[in-house]
Amino acid sequence: MKIKLFTLLAFVFSIAIHGQNVNVTGTVTEASTGQPLPGVNVLLKDTSRGVSTDFDGNFTFNDVPLNSVLVISYLGFVSQEVTITNNQPINIALQEDTESLNEVVVIGYGTQKKKEITGAVSVVSSETIETLKPTRIEQALQGQVAGVNIVSNSGSPGASSTISIRGISTNGDNRPLILVDGTVVEDLSVINPNDIESVNVLKDATAGIYGVRAANGVILITTKSGRKEMPLTIEYNAYGGVQETTRKLPMLNATEYALLLNEAFAANGESLPFPDVSSLGQGTDWQDQVFQNAPIFSNALTLKGGGKESTYAFGSSFLTQDGIVGGNKAKFTRLTKRLSYGLDFLENFKLNSGITWTHTVRRTLPETGIGSVLFNALNMAPTIRPNEAAENLGFEVVNPNKQIDNTYNRGLVDKINGNINLSYNFLENFTAQASYQFNYAQTTGRTFSPIVDYGIQGTVDKVFDIERNQVVESRNYFRDYTFDAFIKYENSFNDAHNLNVLLGTSVFKTTGNFTGSVGFEIPDNYVGNATIENSTGVQNIVPFESTFDSRLLSYFARLQYDYKGKYLLSAVVRRDGSSNFGPQNKFGIFPSGSIGWIASEEAFLEDSSLINFLKFRASYGILGNDRIGSFRFVSLLTGEGAYVFDDVLTFGTTPGAIANPQIKWEKQKTFDVGLDVRFWDNRFDLTVDYFKRRTEDLLVSPPVSGILGAAAPGSGSPFINAGIVENKGFEFAIGYTEELSDNFKMNLKYNLTMLDNNVISVSSSGDFIPGGAFGIGQDPPARMEAGQPIGYFRGFRTNGIFQNQAQIDNSPVLNNNTQPGDLIFVDINGDGVINDDDRTNIGDPIPDATMGLNLTFDYKNFDFGAYAFASVGNDIVRNYERNLPRTNRTVQYLNRWTGEGTSNTFPRVTTGATNNTLFSDFYVEDGSFVRLQNVQIGYSISPETAEKWGIHKLRLYVSASNLVTLTEYSGYDPTASTGEAIGGGIDYGFYPNPRTYLIGMNLKF
Repeated sequence: MKIKLFTLLAFVFSIAIHGQNVNVTGTVTEASTGQPLPGVNVLLKDTSRGVSTDFDGNFTFNDVPLNSVLVISYLGFVSQEVTITNNQPINIALQEDTESLNEVVVIGYGTQKKKEITGAVSVVSSETIETLKPTRIEQALQGQVAGVNIVSNSGSPGASSTISIRGISTNGDNRPLILVDGTVVEDLSVINPNDIESVNVLKDATAGIYGVRAANGVILITTKSGRKEMPLTIEYNAYGGVQETTRKLPMLNATEYALLLNEAFAANGESLPFPDVSSLGQGTDWQDQVFQNAPIFSNALTLKGGGKESTYAFGSSFLTQDGIVGGNKAKFTRLTKRLSYGLDFLENFKLNSGITWTHTVRRTLPETGIGSVLFNALNMAPTIRPNEAAENLGFEVVNPNKQIDNTYNRGLVDKINGNINLSYNFLENFTAQASYQFNYAQTTGRTFSPIVDYGIQGTVDKVFDIERNQVVESRNYFRDYTFDAFIKYENSFNDAHNLNVLLGTSVFKTTGNFTGSVGFEIPDNYVGNATIENSTGVQNIVPFESTFDSRLLSYFARLQYDYKGKYLLSAVVRRDGSSNFGPQNKFGIFPSGSIGWIASEEAFLEDSSLINFLKFRASYGILGNDRIGSFRFVSLLTGEGAYVFDDVLTFGTTPGAIANPQIKWEKQKTFDVGLDVRFWDNRFDLTVDYFKRRTEDLLVSPPVSGILGAAAPGSGSPFINAGIVENKGFEFAIGYTEELSDNFKMNLKYNLTMLDNNVISVSSSGDFIPGGAFGIGQDPPARMEAGQPIGYFRGFRTNGIFQNQAQIDNSPVLNNNTQPGDLIFVDINGDGVINDDDRTNIGDPIPDATMGLNLTFDYKNFDFGAYAFASVGNDIVRNYERNLPRTNRTVQYLNRWTGEGTSNTFPRVTTGATNNTLFSDFYVEDGSFVRLQNVQIGYSISPETAEKWGIHKLRLYVSASNLVTLTEYSGYDPTASTGEAIGGGIDYGFYPNPRTYLIGMNLKF
């Protein structure tokens, strides 16, 4: 009886509790910063009742039934559900939803939800950039985005990189269009990576909305900004560390060097240069002389916030980086200031604006090729002491220590870029928008060359000896602006049809002018006196006014349509006009389009337990390219002429580069088909693309006869439309995210790009275009030729070493210089003669595949990240050896041929003439590599500790960049290249990318 009574009372009490309503109060904050979030929706689940948070992130929701569920949601954040069991205040911290399909992605002249994009678009978030800590933003793209390849032009501080998207499509300018908040940026060194919110890469025909400048793809960079009703947030990021070389080449020591020279001189019947080698020992390690550990420091401060109708952000940063070669003689510093401001004048009238100022100072040493510091360090004899002259080593090789001491190069860049954007909404569905973006840059340079004698004192025995000091000063100005105006119509019909139409126009103008002077007789041969004002015999190094002026006028239209969010269509047409072409060819019309089908929205997949999202997409378009010099369709008086008047030699002007009135647009036809899949509760994210890019009517500058005057000062070959280049391949990217517990989360991403590059034709007559350089006085080693990859290496193929005279007598040889111990050149055409017809494809600088692997995980307050990148199938030409009798060599020459059967890989050594220095596959190596680009471990203090300290976040970390590179290439760095389409992949002694160790902090309050 008691049990029944207790059960009845409990039942009545539970009914009373369940039927009770309470008033709920709470606060919603952003998990990463602890800042309150205004405007967050708080809804009673399965009803239309709800409230929003105020300016301080607080809300009050009255009359909420107990045991009901509140849904807290905010755009760009992961929604949360909270069950109300009492009337106690609740605190909710929302996490950013960076992987959400509803994430808004920046596209041309607007934004679009990620799930609705019909083109090949990749996104790199600020979290990735923050983890990598790059000094230049392109370093954060390598290995992160399938289809994007970054080639470092040098590892020296402030050096640029070459970016290519989906292969090399032209022998000219392959750079993608880069926009920072809508402003065109040519040099990414002026951007502070800490200011970047996201990077979007448009890789296919969707880039067509940007027209002529987008033929090689588009990189859209969005900087950090405040939000409306956001309290002032301050972020401070700082790091410091040290850099070192990743590799030193194994060179001969003094004893090995002397023995090898004795052998070489004896082979040619000459007296031995080192009769006694017993006391030489190790000698001077010239790489130890020039390499050093170098510091790097960075500080960045960001303030952002917003009022009820406004947003603002301010950023300031300072970076300083010494070189691992030359220290502060190769130093780079960068100071940036950035300000953005947005204001809603009226409910339908908005302003957004921003301005950035960048000041960089870069000191440089000679690098890459003959005369560079590393070239001299590798070729200097180890028997010479650190302070001695480089005697008897040839005209070009000098003491690198003395070279560093006597090099004074400094370049300054001051750049201002800004934008202002006005938008006005009218008639409910229309938006009119106008924007103006501008860039202004002033570059100044000063080089002082003191009197110096690098060889035998009192004689001019080195090409770098200077008998008369001089100072060279230059000052250049660059200006450009872009004006865009468009009207957009957006509407939905019958809850099924969604339409977006855009009509607009764009105007672009860029100008520049160059000035420079050289002066002599600097007082006291002292760098402190090295100015034009202190010099004599001043000359203008620009004999005539040097300017450029290029303009574009464009009209464009875009239609975007979807039916029930499942069937997607986008079509673009753009009419571009360029001042680089004559009146008959000035304008071109370039259409593009893309379609998509979100199959997961269909009934047959709607309730799938495996597939959460599935989208098929395809795109095709024609894009134009005009990246050549201005006004090359007419003859300009830009050449330098010499005339005789009254027996007096007078300098003046003549027609410059040879004109071609018929040049027209280079056209790129690009096709892409792909799919995006998410499955297994959104743990896996898969993207697959097949692409094909065919570039026709290439704008090339072919070799022409010297009698046409193309070699005259200020002249050049004409541009013509000739050639077809095709790139095709696959992209594959997969990501895996798992939350194993409340304390452990992990993320794994892998991407692969496979690429096939082929030159279909160069001209109707089957010509070729040469490029690059090898050795001294040899033919260019690279070519653009039909049936081959662009820039392939052409030379002799070898088949071992001649072991005896009988083998030579029974084989075709190049000439009578051939002796046992020399390289065997293959008779490719089988005619019994070795000549130029036997040169063939012996290497390809373009990788067959590139891939990236990224791993991150969080455990409690610790976080870990590791990023790796690989390149497979690319070849590199070893071209940093001078091959003179007394220059040093690598230890590989210890495996040289010294008699029959001793070696079949490395030829004999001699001071006499041989064919072994001719360009052949002996100098071509496999450049494939795997590089661990970054490893980072961080620790964040707990929210409770942060609250006690009065801050929102404090994270401390250590990281290592360029930690390990696995490669069979024997040079310094397999990732360095000139980036040229024809001539890339030739190692002239590139400055290696440094290994960097950092300690840093991220502070938010």
